[in-house]
Amino acid sequence: MLRLEQRPEPSRAMQIATPIIAVIATMIAGGVMFALLGSNPFTAIRIIFWDPIFNDVVASYTRPQLLIKAAPLILMAIGLSFGFRANVWNIGAEGQFIMGAVVGGGTALALYPYESFIVFPIIIVMGAVGGFLWAMIPALLKIKFNANEILVSLMLVYVAANFLSAMVTGPMKSPVGMGFPESRNFNEYQSAFNSELLSNTGLHFGVLAMMAAVVVGYIALTRHLFGFQIRVAGQSARASRFAGVNPNLTIALCLGISGALAGLAGLFEVTGPASKLSTNFPLGYGFTAIIVAFLGRLNPIGILFAGLLMSLTYIGGELAQFQLQIPAAAIQAFQGMLLFFLLGVDILINFRVRLKTKGVA
Repeated sequence: MLRLEQRPEPSRAMQIATPIIAVIATMIAGGVMFALLGSNPFTAIRIIFWDPIFNDVVASYTRPQLLIKAAPLILMAIGLSFGFRANVWNIGAEGQFIMGAVVGGGTALALYPYESFIVFPIIIVMGAVGGFLWAMIPALLKIKFNANEILVSLMLVYVAANFLSAMVTGPMKSPVGMGFPESRNFNEYQSAFNSELLSNTGLHFGVLAMMAAVVVGYIALTRHLFGFQIRVAGQSARASRFAGVNPNLTIALCLGISGALAGLAGLFEVTGPASKLSTNFPLGYGFTAIIVAFLGRLNPIGILFAGLLMSLTYIGGELAQFQLQIPAAAIQAFQGMLLFFLLGVDILINFRVRLKTKGVA
């Protein structure tokens, strides 16, 4: 018989080991799922985790794609980590991602066809503002009425998706789009297009913003007074007041930062890889970013590696769908297993497994 015994203090070794255990458990459970679907589990795991990096046939294309796919996930996950450390649970990054794209992209469409170097900086700012303002709705409701930010931010995702749909079928609908519910293509507007930084790689300014967010986020959370205030607020709102921390201001700042970074991610995505606003633009990145944040232990450096890992499952999953005819839903379930196992094995940080011996009569 096994039993759980509480540790005298959280295990630092397990904080590092549990993400690795979760990844291994995901590979095993995913392999079983792929086998049940009629695919060779070893081949499927190899295609997902090995081929995008080391297979010479596809790696020349997929290696740069790792950073491109990871950039929005890491940007949003770093923003979410500010709130999660403070026990502010923003589950609506997807909505902020959408609104950043709508506000920033809408600004670009309003400026079309004006060509100037200043257009792109303007829409970057507006993308951040769009995400920030959308995040301020749950922040203000939390501060003024103690509304649950989980429910409010989550419900606003669906509001944002419907707002996007209304825009691309109305004011933002392309006049040359053959009646499809989509905006004008941003690669037709050179000043607003998030073009390649290196030829034939697809790397864009969103990748640079992601790298900057990792550095700034790490300094802010681990080397700055603001990071200390966030940790104190997360441990006890009452204690934080005695330490001179305003918990309401912390809530607003944490939600504002996460919203702004999600908005930036949406802006870079819509002006780059997506190239236009459409009803298919919501990509689920905001929900995946939650997995990335926890897999990276709410640490920007850990989030960087977690984002690259999750990006690998996206790209490898697409390869597996193409080569092995694995359903897209199975790949999504495989990605969801990561969070499931991470939350499950997290118990080992505060508890150790002991063999329960029978008492002597």
